[in-house]
Amino acid sequence: MHRLKFPDISQRHLGRAIAQQAEHNADTIFIMFDETRYSYAEANQRVNELAAGLAELGIEKGDRVAFFMSSSPEVIFLVLATNKLGAVWVPVNTDYKGAWLEDTLNRSRPKLIVTDARHAALIAAVQSQLATKHYVVLGDAGGLQGAAEFSDLYQLGADEPDMSGYSYGDTCAILWTSGTTGKSKGVLQSHNVWWNACDSANAQYDTQADDVIFCVLPMYNSAAWVTSIFRALLVGVPLAIDPSFSVTNFWQRVSYYGATQIFTLGAMHMFLWNAPEQAGDADNGLRKIQAIPMPDDVIAPFSKRFGVAVLGQGMSQSEAMRIVTQTAEERSSWPPGSCGSPVENIDVKLMDDDGVEVGIGEHGECWVKPREPFIIFNGYFDDPNATTAAYEGDWYKTGDLLKHDAEGVYYFVDRKKDAVRFKGRNISTFEVELVARKHPAVADCAAFGIPSEQLESENEIKLDIILRPEQQASAEEVARFINDNAPYFFVPRYIEFVSTLPYTPTNKIQKYKLREAGVTANTWDANQAGFKPTR
Repeated sequence: MHRLKFPDISQRHLGRAIAQQAEHNADTIFIMFDETRYSYAEANQRVNELAAGLAELGIEKGDRVAFFMSSSPEVIFLVLATNKLGAVWVPVNTDYKGAWLEDTLNRSRPKLIVTDARHAALIAAVQSQLATKHYVVLGDAGGLQGAAEFSDLYQLGADEPDMSGYSYGDTCAILWTSGTTGKSKGVLQSHNVWWNACDSANAQYDTQADDVIFCVLPMYNSAAWVTSIFRALLVGVPLAIDPSFSVTNFWQRVSYYGATQIFTLGAMHMFLWNAPEQAGDADNGLRKIQAIPMPDDVIAPFSKRFGVAVLGQGMSQSEAMRIVTQTAEERSSWPPGSCGSPVENIDVKLMDDDGVEVGIGEHGECWVKPREPFIIFNGYFDDPNATTAAYEGDWYKTGDLLKHDAEGVYYFVDRKKDAVRFKGRNISTFEVELVARKHPAVADCAAFGIPSEQLESENEIKLDIILRPEQQASAEEVARFINDNAPYFFVPRYIEFVSTLPYTPTNKIQKYKLREAGVTANTWDANQAGFKPTR
């Protein structure tokens, strides 16, 4: 274990992080991927060799490299190699396809797109509409024209790139949001954003030399990097990776890797909790889990059943990685339903629609102001208007509604943004509606959340539709249309055809009335109908 510290914090840089681990922690295993193992020294050498290959393709400081890949060691090498060149990595959700994939890639303006054999055909299907000239594939090209083979990029024996001109405030990644208030936005993240969040998380986990961090989150999700990959890198402990989460073999994989720490998102931990109880449930090596969100009444029995400490809840978003969190150092116990107190280097205040701070027990939009440089995002990519609109002076407006009690404990109330959260994803109802309205039979529609049966803090999508005069369509036909033109998780579980929608005088739909009506006798249920979206 080697906990990285730079006396001059402006030197914090992810490229320097792996280089320093290779120097001081060379033989410690960094990556475990099934039977594959890479020490920190071996991983750094692969990163340097890949960086040399990327440079030969013309990748320079400020260029963007988009990846559309399943989780693997190569993705980590690619990210770190990109940053060693001063370039910017852009993860793209592997559930995207068709027009949605095309739009995200073109808006990212990447100089290079990297994919793998599993996803190359999806890139090939939209290649003629993409402005990108350079493509690389890990494995079979799947019809992607002019693509280089990933393994051919490695320049064996390559030295460290020159990183002398880099600073902790440089943008290193663009994370595309789920578009909760409109079209999705590209969040510009600096090196220090990741560094600060990982330091905070490692303190909460109290990471030690014999810990092994297990990651089952997809690498297009920023949570995979901040809760696992970069967290392991900054303290020099092993990282175990599985490409996906599996309820049936989760505990076997924990034992296989000797994993001691994990972060789970959405309903992952609830699937574990709801699995049939076994006599040996507590016989595993896992020591600590942070499970977001986990119902208060499940935390203690989950901990007892599986013999693992459940860390506190919290609230974060792509723009501000850690805002409020529950730490054992601050309180031995937290009130039910709370999400914690503000982290130490961020100021928080709750404001009403008129920009007036609300009182104790009243809900208001959470505004944050960092006390140090580069603690939150650098703005939105190619969108100065959105960046300006997100701020009031030095305060970033999160769009989330919270309240706090007299002791300074905060509680999440609702999302001011028009979004549905399901299985750990924030899904923009605005964007679901955009896709549905493209169906020739749809005159108007409204998407909104129905409480999930699996986790009460999450919702499933319901879509109410007004058909055009003399047009007909079935619910399954609309569901299939959405599935064909957007990510599978945009497909509503519930669809209902209605004659009207509740509009305001300014022609906005009053979705609270639709939520109150909920599921009716006329609602089509995809689960009951046996309809399963395809990825």
